[in-house]
Amino acid sequence: MLKADAPGSEASWRAPLARDLAQLPPERRRQLRSWQPAGPAELRGAANAERPLLDLASNDYLGLASHPALLAAAGEAMATEGVGAGASRLVSGTRPVHERLEAALARWLGRERVLLFPSGFQANLAAVQALADRHTRVLADRLIHHSLLVGVRASGARLQRFAHNNLAELQRRLEQARRSDPGRRLLVISESLFSMEGTSPEVAALSALCERHQAALLLDEAHALGVLGPGGRGLGHGLSGVSLISGTFGKAFGSGGAFLAGDALLGDWLLQHSGPFRYTTALAPPLAAAALAALELIEAQPGRGPELLARAERWRSRLEAAGWPRPPGEGPVLPLLVGDDNRALALQQQLEQAGLLSVAIRPPTVPANSARLRLVLRHDLPAGSLERLMAALAACPPPQAHQP
Repeated sequence: MLKADAPGSEASWRAPLARDLAQLPPERRRQLRSWQPAGPAELRGAANAERPLLDLASNDYLGLASHPALLAAAGEAMATEGVGAGASRLVSGTRPVHERLEAALARWLGRERVLLFPSGFQANLAAVQALADRHTRVLADRLIHHSLLVGVRASGARLQRFAHNNLAELQRRLEQARRSDPGRRLLVISESLFSMEGTSPEVAALSALCERHQAALLLDEAHALGVLGPGGRGLGHGLSGVSLISGTFGKAFGSGGAFLAGDALLGDWLLQHSGPFRYTTALAPPLAAAALAALELIEAQPGRGPELLARAERWRSRLEAAGWPRPPGEGPVLPLLVGDDNRALALQQQLEQAGLLSVAIRPPTVPANSARLRLVLRHDLPAGSLERLMAALAACPPPQAHQP
């Protein structure tokens, strides 16, 4: 029998985990909290065991997650095809609804090929591995999603990061890369709407820069699709320099799952070689059916996105007028920068006491000393939501008041 501290015993692998957890400050510890949907549109939020909360945290930007059309489409698919697909797409998991959704997305986005994935994390892993290998230099925005960084590590590519949305620095790095190794494969990675910052790069300039230096561009449009760009098609729509688009159905589409959209060559490569596509059970048919219904609604009601952006502008102006730093960007993500982790947690609790759900975002999700509350607007927020927020914040001095 092995001793508790002997190499290879349970203790030898448990000890570093225990040390790591012991060193984690209380304000950085995460907890799972269970929420029950409150039901009526007037509340539209999460409810714990005590009281309903107005949801200012989730990414259901267009308010489609409970839309009757999505519920009906998912219910019909569940009744006829079951809950799960039962196998990968290359075995017996492909359903007609998958093919219809892929074709509709390709047409909507003006792309030759779309492939579905069960999650955005898997889609991003697949996207990076399609465009990069150990001979590739990846130039990535410093604040890209964790899934994209994991994809870079899995690809074996060499990673260089440029300052957030700083295209001048990216240009210098691209020029340097071309001078040092003219034939090297280059990949640039960015997002069209950064989910914790609320910011967007100048995507047209980014696309042109990549074309000029013959670099592939992977653009994660997860938080932009349905809201930003012409008809909600994202900020990369119609730009030839965008090599591959990553999108999800768990945000504005109100469903679940994800996709990659590119040209026929990339689509075929993913089909033939992508492990994240090949070795996973296909997207559940009810989710695919709901996503297709959401796309039809987005096309039929193109005003939802612009109306949400107009509302976001009003919220930004009111917050700024109240002394808060103006949340950057123009999309539905409005970060209230606080800085200190404990202050962010205290502000979260104060808003909950006022009946509002907004979660404190802390490192490592955001850089150190930049903890924030992430306010998220939805198309179906009830009238008076902004007034409720401003009343709750009135008792909270803006972060400038905490400065020595």
